[in-house]
Amino acid sequence: MGDVRDVVIVGSGCAGLTAAIYAARANLAPLVLAGRMPGGLLTTTTVVENFPGFPEGVDGFALMSGMQKQAERFGAEVRFGEVEKVDLSRRPFALATDDGEVLARTLIVATGAGHRHLGLESERLLENKGVTYCATCDGALPMFRNQALVVVGGGDSAMEEAMYLTRFGSRVFVVHRRDQLRASKIMGERALGNPKIEFCWNSVVADVLGVGAGKVTGVRLRDVVTGAERELGCAGLFVAIGHVPNAAFLGGQLELDAEGYIALKGGTRTSVEGVFAAGDVADRVFRQAITAAGTGCAAAIEAERYLAGLG
Repeated sequence: MGDVRDVVIVGSGCAGLTAAIYAARANLAPLVLAGRMPGGLLTTTTVVENFPGFPEGVDGFALMSGMQKQAERFGAEVRFGEVEKVDLSRRPFALATDDGEVLARTLIVATGAGHRHLGLESERLLENKGVTYCATCDGALPMFRNQALVVVGGGDSAMEEAMYLTRFGSRVFVVHRRDQLRASKIMGERALGNPKIEFCWNSVVADVLGVGAGKVTGVRLRDVVTGAERELGCAGLFVAIGHVPNAAFLGGQLELDAEGYIALKGGTRTSVEGVFAAGDVADRVFRQAITAAGTGCAAAIEAERYLAGLG
């Protein structure tokens, strides 16, 4: 048997690195396995304006780099690479990584959730250039103020995004592939009653315009009933068609909810004793940097208490 770590954290976003800070300060020498996107989704955000303590905003990459340095200062080890599979049926837990096996007395899963994309090449090319997946993260940026904005989606999240964007945009268009919303009645009524929101029913985004200009200049919409296409000018495209929790590597060994998020059993505890979950992989409601950091803190404290109980 190789070296056994007291705490292994999978994921290096706000949740994972905050857990690392707390676990390291408790002298648990945590190992952070950084995963496929070191620093998490925030590293793809140019300016984070809603994280406390940064009145002028902070670059997403800089924020996550600072968190990593803070964790390492207290003794955390950050190792780059992916976890390919885990074995939670044995003690200590075994994690197969692309750099060999890692053994853990406690495991904190903080792998986040990826935004569901439209799958367009133009969408990929214009990401962070007007294409975004979080209105509360990016909606207040100067590039979107007093401009026409487009939200794609028909659920509660899309309605929340659209209503939030009415504070900044001159007009908000909601593109939905059906002729009625999937959102809850109250959320739908609020959006439908907002004079700054206009709905594009039975429509999908066929292309994002502005690749040549290096910024979003509009979208091409296709009517799913008639097939007719039209262009709609806008400065921003906010995609709100759901999230995909990054839990596949667990191989079904932790209980998930109906949408694939890790099911919590009080606090950050999961269905397997000694395994804790933090951040967006277990949060289907808020999905904010600050809430992820908070649950990362909680997971580390719960892991510390669990280890103390083992004697």
